[in-house]
Amino acid sequence: MPRRPSIQVGLCAFALALVAAACAPVGPIATSAVGTSTAARPVNPGTHAPPSPAASGAIAPTSSIAPGAIGRTSIDLAASYDVALSLHYGDRRLAATSTMTVTNRSGGPIDRIELEAIAARLGQLALGPVTVDGQRVTPTVADQTITVPLGGVLPAGAVTTLRLSFRATLRSDLAGDDWLFTRTNGIVDAYRWLPWVSLARPFDRPNYGDPFYTASSPSVRVAITTDRPLVIAATGRLVSTVGLTQTFEAHDVRDFTITASPYYTVSTAHVGSTTVRLYARSGFPSSAVMGYATSALRREGVLAGVYPYGEFSVAQSAGGDGMESPELIWLPREAAGSHLRWLTFHETAHQWFYGLVGSDQALQPFADEAAADMLARTASGIWRASRCPTARLDRSIYAYNARCYFEIVYVQGSRLLDEIRARMGSPAYWAAIRRYISAYSHGLGGTKLLLEALDAGTTLDLRPLYAPRFPSLF
Repeated sequence: MPRRPSIQVGLCAFALALVAAACAPVGPIATSAVGTSTAARPVNPGTHAPPSPAASGAIAPTSSIAPGAIGRTSIDLAASYDVALSLHYGDRRLAATSTMTVTNRSGGPIDRIELEAIAARLGQLALGPVTVDGQRVTPTVADQTITVPLGGVLPAGAVTTLRLSFRATLRSDLAGDDWLFTRTNGIVDAYRWLPWVSLARPFDRPNYGDPFYTASSPSVRVAITTDRPLVIAATGRLVSTVGLTQTFEAHDVRDFTITASPYYTVSTAHVGSTTVRLYARSGFPSSAVMGYATSALRREGVLAGVYPYGEFSVAQSAGGDGMESPELIWLPREAAGSHLRWLTFHETAHQWFYGLVGSDQALQPFADEAAADMLARTASGIWRASRCPTARLDRSIYAYNARCYFEIVYVQGSRLLDEIRARMGSPAYWAAIRRYISAYSHGLGGTKLLLEALDAGTTLDLRPLYAPRFPSLF
């Protein structure tokens, strides 16, 4: 996710009045290290449901969960999501019920699942009943993380079903991070609104880095019912429309994003077998952006490997900055000129780095931002020098200040990768990149894994080049 280098984004303390009434439709191993800026709070599940057998240690007869505790979670879980969402454009409310089928692929037992939901910070998310294999449990919400106890231990290879309902309210402005979860300027932007398998990462940071770390899902189905006709751009593809309900399906994605407006018009183009759709309001430079997007998809595909999805959507956002999500990117109307061209190429490049190959965006921003920026700058031909002193590239987003985060991670990171390309030779470099993407596609890569893949793609020893920039890794 880029920012204009001249703009410094401050962080807001987010508070919204909770709207109570919502039309909710019903219908390798990693261990968590939780560090959040807000205290965990238990969620009151309400008073109208029967007591949970899980609370007294009883497990549902058909459940794979065994009594006990292990004090462990993992991001190496395969979760499918079946969601019914009510989205109100008029009063900015949303309500949803999500049914998750989760397979423990971590190689060890777990007794809790951590879910990321940006609405917990920006939308005053309120949870309704939460069940695990039909048994009520009491989750906690801390910062942007919902921690769901399983009521026992889920063995490696076993499957459980988690069901939760929640309500939230979109912001009505673009201040701070509000643009990620807002209805402003006639457009709804809902980024990472759906609670998703993750490991807890603090939302607050001194810059505009992405504080996210999510697993890829093999299957997502979201039925969106709106309070009025809306044109919706979302991750995946539209599979049905019945009245005011539009249903989308996606496969092998690591989050599900929505942007919608009653004012969008849609234009279409094709790159190979991929349909490219542009969603924009009047006055947006649609023709130019469609040209940038199709060019980016084509050129970056030659370098990193053909874009693997059948859909790619580009949407004018309510404002703020560019943002990536699987099969969908946001672009603000304020972007113009060469910045808009670069921004389109950069967000498109994230379809490979973060989209196909996931990574810990909070603790290892180089793995997705530098890799995506190098791909974007190579394909677009837009390069420039860094405006900050040379610095380490192995730090988390929490360790860079707002002025130099972009200049170090994006600009210096992409230029270092281009220096590696020059030493290896372009054919060897891009072949190594494609092997890395193939090896970790729909899984989790990382900074060290990326650099080791490049080192393995050449007879040169690149480690002396790595050592001063990544002292914690080499």
